[in-house]
Amino acid sequence: MAAHAEDANFLQADKGFWGWATTTDHKKIGIMFLYTILTFFVIAGVSALLVRLELIAPGETIVGAQTYNVLMTMHGAIMVFLFIVPGIPSTLGNFLLPLLIGAKDVAFPRINLASFYVYIIGALIALVSLASPADTGWTFYAPYSMTSNSLVIWLTLGAFVMGFSSIMTGFNFIVTVHRMRCPGLTWDKIPLMVWGIYATSIIQVLATPIVGMTLVMLILERVLDIGIFNPAKGGDPILFEQFFWFYSHPVVYIMILPGFGIISEILPVFSRRPIFGYKAIAYSSLAIALVSFIVWGHHMFVSGMSDWARWVFSFLTFFVAVPTAIKIFNWISTLWRGSIHFNIPMLYALGFIFLFSIAGLTGTHLAVLETDIFLHDTYFVVAHFHYTMQGGTVIALFAGLHYWFPLMTGRMYNRKVAFWGWLLLFIGFNLTFFPQFFLGMEGMPRRYYDYLPQFQTWHMISTFGSWINGGSYALIMGHLMYAAFRGKKSEANPFNSLGVEWQATLPPHKYNFETVPTFPATGVYDYGTDKHDDTGTAPAREAG
Repeated sequence: MAAHAEDANFLQADKGFWGWATTTDHKKIGIMFLYTILTFFVIAGVSALLVRLELIAPGETIVGAQTYNVLMTMHGAIMVFLFIVPGIPSTLGNFLLPLLIGAKDVAFPRINLASFYVYIIGALIALVSLASPADTGWTFYAPYSMTSNSLVIWLTLGAFVMGFSSIMTGFNFIVTVHRMRCPGLTWDKIPLMVWGIYATSIIQVLATPIVGMTLVMLILERVLDIGIFNPAKGGDPILFEQFFWFYSHPVVYIMILPGFGIISEILPVFSRRPIFGYKAIAYSSLAIALVSFIVWGHHMFVSGMSDWARWVFSFLTFFVAVPTAIKIFNWISTLWRGSIHFNIPMLYALGFIFLFSIAGLTGTHLAVLETDIFLHDTYFVVAHFHYTMQGGTVIALFAGLHYWFPLMTGRMYNRKVAFWGWLLLFIGFNLTFFPQFFLGMEGMPRRYYDYLPQFQTWHMISTFGSWINGGSYALIMGHLMYAAFRGKKSEANPFNSLGVEWQATLPPHKYNFETVPTFPATGVYDYGTDKHDDTGTAPAREAG
């Protein structure tokens, strides 16, 4: 079969550097995004390991205070803007969205490719700042970012450019979901992964311009020496915080909503039950997207806002937990009396529920005005944030990678190696960040280079945990990379999923399906037979 034939799988079609560089195939673009963001994940992860190594003992350990601030900024900025924000939407979202709705591609394939190159250009602009690294932290708070070194402009400009990639991706996905669904796929049958991506896309399109304008004002203030955020020139630094968090709280849900979708896809497969409360999970994704725009003020309870404003934002922060709690309740209900099989994707999904529940429960401490006054800007916030981002988004990403790995590569990973990678990650993550809750409750401020000896024990435990955490990621990514090229050929639909994406070949054809895929006439899939093997398979589930 010719490599350029339309019925060749997408890895065989249009091979070579130029074939990949100019492709408009959503699957190849998703894989290019995946390799790129994982590269930045490694860079940001190494920065984090160095930060934790410095904090293993009081005083200077391996670097000075200035270098510590630089490493902290590198870790935060690269991890947030270059990895987590594009993490699931641009990788698994790009690869899977058309497959999940039975389409040949996204609505605007060329815009999809352009979004990748815009992301690369923005990343390269941001990396220019490493020539004289910024030390502002990933939030670029004014007025310090007004007086720090001039390459802060490059870092913020890079984040601004990458925002266009996010907007293009979100717009493309919204149109794709509305216009490209296969026959029979009505709104009440859309896979829950698609609902997560759709809600995320709404936030990308509406919220990203806000941070873009904020970063432009920051650049203009530095270049033109005008007073917008700098109080020395008549500006207001609190205005920067308002703009920044109006975007940055919704961006948390850009990171996590697709992860919710992944978990909603995996749980029914390995519990052999339809998803409990399909509509509640689907609509709660939209509810989270909408409410996320009106809760930014809880980041600023100690900034001097009025009591009335604090009461309102505190209430709204509790309120946004409701649709998230609906998801967790429905996931647990799906597991109830299910025939659960602890395959690797299922282990990641269960780990996600446990870790994200900790993130949500500790978030209530920060929503209460009295406790937030004490916990604000302590390591309690650091731990809560990482349980949300790493315990949520990153764990969900790796759950999805293990679940759809046979579909993406046509090969299967080694389950024993994958199990040890998951176990070490679960142990290392909790050992790294759970002690930080105690540090915060004991009053240890975040971002500090040095600390009193009374905090050393928890810091040492956290640093030891970071080594296990980092080693687990090296094992997982190294093993998946090896399996992608040398793993055993996978059988068709190895997990016996009822998702439409598994109607494609492994890997899929260039245009995804040999024939137009079919969806059931009702909103609920039939149970079918209860076949399974030692991998733990054979689900029956509701649409999505």
